[in-house]
Amino acid sequence: MLHLSRLTSLALTIALVIGAPLAFAAQPAPAVAPAGTAATTKAPLPLDELRTFAEVMDRIKAAYVEPVDDKTLLENAIKGMLSNLDPHSAYLGPEDFAELQESTSGEFGGLGIEVGAEDGFIKVVSPIDDTPASKAGIQAGDFIVKINGQPTRGQSMTEAVDKMRGKIGQKITLTLVRDGGTPFDVTLARAVIQVKSVKSQLLESGYGYIRITQFQVKTGEEVSKALAKLRKDNGKKLKGIILDLRNNPGGVLQAAVEVVDHFITKGLIVYTKGRIANSELRFSATGKDESEAVPMVVLINGGSASASEIVAGALQDQKRAVLMGTTSFGKGSVQTVLPLNNERALKITTALYYTPNGRSIQALGIVPDIEVRKAKITSEQDSDYFKEADLQGHLGNGNGGADKPTGPGGKAKPMPQDDDYQLAQALSLLKGLSITSGR
Repeated sequence: MLHLSRLTSLALTIALVIGAPLAFAAQPAPAVAPAGTAATTKAPLPLDELRTFAEVMDRIKAAYVEPVDDKTLLENAIKGMLSNLDPHSAYLGPEDFAELQESTSGEFGGLGIEVGAEDGFIKVVSPIDDTPASKAGIQAGDFIVKINGQPTRGQSMTEAVDKMRGKIGQKITLTLVRDGGTPFDVTLARAVIQVKSVKSQLLESGYGYIRITQFQVKTGEEVSKALAKLRKDNGKKLKGIILDLRNNPGGVLQAAVEVVDHFITKGLIVYTKGRIANSELRFSATGKDESEAVPMVVLINGGSASASEIVAGALQDQKRAVLMGTTSFGKGSVQTVLPLNNERALKITTALYYTPNGRSIQALGIVPDIEVRKAKITSEQDSDYFKEADLQGHLGNGNGGADKPTGPGGKAKPMPQDDDYQLAQALSLLKGLSITSGR
């Protein structure tokens, strides 16, 4: 039997490791009661379980085939404690914590894949645009079954991400399964991932397109600049806007709130509910709609997660936009990063978020108003039909309009909607909305 002093020391060590962290600025962080306050003294310590824990440690140290030190065992115990809560909670070592901070700032090293856990496997939530992963053809929904030949089943997301990150330029082979098919290998080289979170352009005169690849600290500011540039490039008020959130894995909650704020004048955007008082937050519009209330279509799909779903759900509930595409991923939980005092941190789920109408989309997703599945576009050459204006001696236009005979067909500049069926459908709907609204 273990001595009481040994047990007490071990319990104190655990308490110090997990107690009283600070809040991470990029996420809404509830206050955590420090060890020794009323919040932690309501329930007595589970002494039987602590004795079992300490006994297991001693047995491992005495009988395991190789020597294992206390620090390694305790760190592994903490990792297990977090990984068994839910797929998004994790213990972050110094490297993991630094990488998380880099990713929210917009630059980091790796492959450009957002991953999640499903049934013990690592699943691609979405590839990030213009990264090795997207260029290699990796798709949202793919399962990563092996990394460099090593099976991933049973690994935590942190372990899988650690293996996928590495030296810049170094090659890595992922074995993927898509739609239950035969496993296939994809080899790609690690790179510095510089993510520009917002891209924009005019699809046609009057119709603007904004794509958000992920929600970073400055995404709200970037969307504001994109709207201003679209207005400037168009030369007058826009007729409509398409906001593309497909394969956007989410990111910083505050950035999602800022983006919605650019498109509505009033009303609730999102609220969160958790066990701790400070985790219950409400975010509302500030009245600075920069979109000028023009018709709007939002594109989502199964790779749209977390902050993307906040934006889509808010714009849908506020009747500000028509949602088009397929049902989103369904990650309706808020993670808070709580730094510890040794360059480590806890990333734990602290709340669920709700759309303005009170919908929790956790494990359900946002259902689009109009379902449009991904499809290939095959263009056909228009026949050069003979027209009235080509006939010799034809009558002129009674209103004085110029003749329009058959002319040589010029090759139009390639546009994103030319080979993107969902985007083409969104543009067609937007034109219809613009016509019926009289713009």
